[in-house]
This record gives sequence, C-alpha cells and structure tokens, in this order.
Amino acid sequence: DDLPSILRFGSWVGGDMDGNPNVGPDTVLNTLTEQRSQVIGNYLREIQRLNRLLSQTSSRVTISPALKNQIERYRTRLQERLEIPRRHRDMPYRVFCYQIEQRLIATRTQADHAYDSVDEFTADLTLMATSLGKHRGRLAGLFPLNRLRRRVDICGFHLAALDLRIDSGDLHEAVAEQLGEPGWVDLAWQQRRDRLLDLLNASPTAAQQTSHPVIQLLRATTEAHCRFGPQSITALIVSMSRNADDVLAAWWIARQAGIDDSTLDFVPLFETVDDLQAAEDVIAGLLGLPIWQALLAKRDQRQMIMLGYSDSNKDGGLVASRWSLQDAQRRLVALFAQHPARLVLFHGRGGSIGRGGGKTHQAILAAPAGSVAGRLRLTEQGEVIHRKYALRSIAMRNLEQMSGAVMKASSAAVRSQQPPSDHQSYWFEAMTALSATSRAMYRKMVYESPGFVDYFRNATPIDVIERMRIGSRPASRNPDAGIRGLRAIPWVFAWGQSRHALPGWFGLGTGLESLVADVGEQQAEKMTREWPFFRSILDDAEMAMAKSDLAIAARYAELAGAAGKQFFPQIQQEFERAREWICRLKGQSALLESDDTLRRSILLRNPYVDPISFVQVDLLRHWRTSNREDADLESALISTVHGIAQGLQNTG
Repeated sequence: DDLPSILRFGSWVGGDMDGNPNVGPDTVLNTLTEQRSQVIGNYLREIQRLNRLLSQTSSRVTISPALKNQIERYRTRLQERLEIPRRHRDMPYRVFCYQIEQRLIATRTQADHAYDSVDEFTADLTLMATSLGKHRGRLAGLFPLNRLRRRVDICGFHLAALDLRIDSGDLHEAVAEQLGEPGWVDLAWQQRRDRLLDLLNASPTAAQQTSHPVIQLLRATTEAHCRFGPQSITALIVSMSRNADDVLAAWWIARQAGIDDSTLDFVPLFETVDDLQAAEDVIAGLLGLPIWQALLAKRDQRQMIMLGYSDSNKDGGLVASRWSLQDAQRRLVALFAQHPARLVLFHGRGGSIGRGGGKTHQAILAAPAGSVAGRLRLTEQGEVIHRKYALRSIAMRNLEQMSGAVMKASSAAVRSQQPPSDHQSYWFEAMTALSATSRAMYRKMVYESPGFVDYFRNATPIDVIERMRIGSRPASRNPDAGIRGLRAIPWVFAWGQSRHALPGWFGLGTGLESLVADVGEQQAEKMTREWPFFRSILDDAEMAMAKSDLAIAARYAELAGAAGKQFFPQIQQEFERAREWICRLKGQSALLESDDTLRRSILLRNPYVDPISFVQVDLLRHWRTSNREDADLESALISTVHGIAQGLQNTG
C-alpha cells in the first residue's frame, strides 16, 4: 500500500494548436470538462460497487472515531439532499458511500457540496480504508477500496493532464502582437532572446488585451487551473524549437496570460536532425541563465525536453534520425550531470518504424545510460492506442513491459547495455559516419532528385490520404512546399499504403555497406551483437522491410510512368542492399528468421491485404483518369486505405 503510483497519463487532444486551427480556448475547457465528467463517472461506479460490498452493521463491527465524526458532519451537511434507505442506516460504510456519492455528483456538475479538490476525496477514502484496516475489514472490502484509491491517485479529477503544443512561429507572432512590434519576427534570435530576458526580469505590467489565438489559448489555461486544478495542464510544448528565444517567448506569453510560473513546464521540442544536433547548445544556453535557474527551482528542478521522431526521420531517414536522437540524449545527459536540474526526456514516438515505432521496451533498454533515470515520458498515437490498449490483458502486458524496462534501464545494470568502454568512442565514430552516409543517400533521393516528388505523388495514394479526415491537422504545413511542406504522418502513411515502407529503411543498405568497408564485417557483427542501440535499428528496419512488398510496390510504381521507371529500380537496389547486410550481420538467411511470431503474423495477414492493394492500384488509375472527381471511386479508395492499414498495422 505504501508503494508510489508509477504511472501518469496525459493527452494533447484539445490542446495541440500546432497546425490545427480548430484548437482554442473552447477545446481546452471542453476537453477538461469532458475528462472530469468521465473520470468522476468512473469513481461513482466504483463507490456504488463498494456500497453493495460494504454491508457491515454497527451491531457486528465498530468503526474508527474519525470516520464516525465525518459521517455525522456529512449527515448534517447533506441532510436536505440525501435520503438513505432505512435498511442501510445501521451500516456505517454504506452510509458513508452514499455521502461520498452525493459529493461526487455535486463535483461533476459543480453544484453545492462539491469537493473543493481531489485531496478531499482522497481523504474520505483514506478514512474509510484506515477504519477497515483496524476493524476486521482487511478481507471484507479493503482491497477494492485501495484499488480505487490508487486510481484516484493516478487520475485525480482530471483523468489525464492536458498538454499544450504551440509552434514557435506562432508564439513569436503572439509576442509581436502583444508588444505592438510587427518587425519582431524578423529580428535575429539573439536580439529576441535579449529583449525577452529584459521583459521577464522587469516588474510585471498590465498585459494588453490582444486577441491572438495563442494568447486566448493561454488565458483559457489560467481559467483551467482555477477550475480543474494546476495538475490539469502541466506542460507547454514549443514545437520547432531552434533557439533559446523560442522557449523564452512561451514563458513570457504565459505570464502575459496570467499563468503562474510554478504551474507549467516550458518544453522545447527538437524535431529535425539539425535541431537535434543543436539541442545541447540550446539547453546549455537556457541553463546558464539565472532567471531560468530560478524558474527551475520553482518546478522541482525539472527540465523536460521533447524529442521528435517523425520529422527527424522524414528529414534524414531512419539511421540519421535514430542516431541524432541517441547522440542528443547522450549529450544532454552529460550536460545535466553538471547542473542541479533533473532531465526528463519526452519521446514523441509514432506507431510506424518511420515515426519512431517498434518495440518500445527494447528502445528503452537501448537508450544512453542516464537518459531514463527513473522517469520516461512518451506518446502513444493513432492506431497504436487500439492495438496496445484496447484489450485489458494486452494493455497490462504493454504497461508492464515498459515499466519493467524503465526500472531496468534506471538500475546499475544499465551499464551492460552500453558499448564496452574500449569500443565506445570507436563505435560512436563509426555510427556517426554510418548516419552521414545513410542521410546523404536518403536526401539525394528524396530532396535532391528532380522528379521524385512526381514519383511520390503518383506511386502512393497521397492524394487520397490528403482528402481523408484521419488526423487533427492538415496534411501539409505549406501545400506549395512539396515534400518539405508535407507533415510526417501522411508521408509515412502513404509509403506504407503503397507497400514501399520507404521511410523505415531507405539509406540503411548504403550506410551498412560503407560501415563494413570502414570497420570490417567482423567489427560490424560485434556491434550488432553487443550494442542494443545498433541492434534495435536493424531490428526495426527489418520489421519495416518484412511488411513491405516490392512486387506489389512495382504495381504502384507503374502509376508514376517515366518517374516510376527512373526511381523504382533505385529503390529496389537499395532494398536488396539493406536486406543482404541485415541478414549477414544478424547471421540470418532471410528477414525475420529469428522472429517466428511476427513472421507468421505477416504471412497470415498478407493473403488478405494483397488483393486490397491490387484493387487500390486499379482504383487509383481510374480515379485519376476521372480528374479525381468520381465520388464513388473516391469512397471505394478510402475503404481500401482503411483495409490496408488494418491489415499491415503500425503503418503510421
């Protein structure tokens, strides 16, 4: 009973303004209202179950004086609202459950006699648990009561903490409007940083009542803290963070909206490969500021940093993304070892390999030493939620695996998960070279080859996906910017649909070939055996490749005409190169040779998925011939997208 609750839940559904024009004050407050209603509804059901169970009568058991006094206080306070059945009036625990139920109903509707805070509710449950423990109740209701207490400790009256996410560009626009300086966004970041420091160090002044959406969102946060408690919104994530001024802008705007400094974590989100490589310098700059040190002192010396998997993969490919993330974590751990602040890493993983998916518990164990240290925050998104948590037994298994991995990674045994000291710097250098080679190959194909945009748009159903309502944000940040402006989710999803799964492996084959040429095949095999991080890259790429099917992908390539003839042979060549080296380094003759369960699963699903892929190719050809105006064909295409996604799973 004395063990702490090790799990907490959060969400940014309703608070993620990054690219979603529909998120605003109403979505924040409505989301928290609905979450409160849901969680209190769950507590009411639990209290009603306890009411049926705790039927002890005063003639058979005694209760603690503290509980007896609380029952009498509630009897006086709630007498006009509460009618307890006559046959239950000599059953003190049932009487108390009726009283708690009445207060919960009032809390859900914000009526009279509502609980002022979740702590009051917890105190009532503790009174009852203490009485049961001391008066012959250990085997007569204490266990389900303690289970409820645990749930209340985890979920409070807010169910899941709501994170806010705002693009750094939008934050600077809000600063410009608040200051009345249109040229703010064009200033150098150092100039903005210095000005923001002056503003933050100055005495608070009355904020202008501007109508910028960011200001309105943060004012709603102030209201939410008053209505639902400070635990309801605890983090403001600054997406596309590149310099210290981005995070300082979030802090100053939050102050302007009336948010207390001690209630919110300001979390930089580093997303692209270049941003991840610069993360250490950005955070070092923040930690060196006396005003930031004072802020961290109010936040229990906690500095949360979010790492983006999706955009870094889209930017540089699988290997460059994973190594940039690994190296950034390693450098940040070393940086925080020199400061009193504690590092909390927030991993923005998606479901597909191209968005950071894979075996989460293995990724935790492969993380750099000290990067977990008893705390891990990560996202579970999209189809992953259903696949991992829809069934209780599977949900329990996934949570147990992650919790166990965090405990193991936080222990002294984690040292055995890192490269041996005599290989460490050598392997890091080799990995840096492999990452650079892989990234160059990936970017040469995706961003530097004329005509590749045409191949992508014709050899995948991206034009269908862009019309579907499957995400909270538009498919593109900038529709005129081609692949660069496209968001990572539709990018990965489209390649999965066309059975290429290109973001999950492209560039790896060339990188491995270069690695073996540099260090030798024997050393590369040793890295595979002894370095969990390196092994996890090969495992994840192997999974992505096993779920792809280049014979079917060739059918999609035909839709691209001349571009298909130009690019598909290059894709095939890189696929075979990656397949060969993965198998050689892992000592296999075929993909997934050492994972019978996944191999069987794919073999069972493919006969059902493959026909849908053939149908999708045919429908795409006819729909595009009709200038994409045939509504029936579009509806049928959307059905094929759903079918393929269901069959392949973790497609993005």
